[in-house]
Amino acid sequence: MNKLKKIEAFTLSEMIVVLMITIIVVGLAFSILRLVQGQMRGMETNYERGTELNLLRQALWIDFTRYREISYNENSNRLHFENELKAVDYVFEGDRVIREKDTFNLKLATKLFYFDGLTVQNGPIDAMDLLTSKAVGSKKIFIYKANDAKAYMD
Repeated sequence: MNKLKKIEAFTLSEMIVVLMITIIVVGLAFSILRLVQGQMRGMETNYERGTELNLLRQALWIDFTRYREISYNENSNRLHFENELKAVDYVFEGDRVIREKDTFNLKLATKLFYFDGLTVQNGPIDAMDLLTSKAVGSKKIFIYKANDAKAYMD
């Protein structure tokens, strides 16, 4: 007495429903992953811009306090720092600022240089005001130093 034994299995329509639900769930997962990755890229870009700005601000503050003579030349777009031991130059080129081997990738909208509270184009300075472009967030850097008697004697 051989009886046919029925194998329990899903019907074709049940399998199609399961596949459709799986496709929807996987599609949603990849869409969410793409959105999260976009947010992460945006946060990474903002962090890099902020880091570049902070590094430039820190380097300028250190050099303003370390060097006695600071001058700016508008023709060469060069900021020159000098003391008895060493000299350092900052070159402003398009969308970057170069200091020796360091490159700060920041586009500057405006650069203003001051000596005794007056705006100067060339010559000695004791303060500077930098404004980054809108792409970087229009951040402002203002750096100054107190002049000693030697600055007025030259």
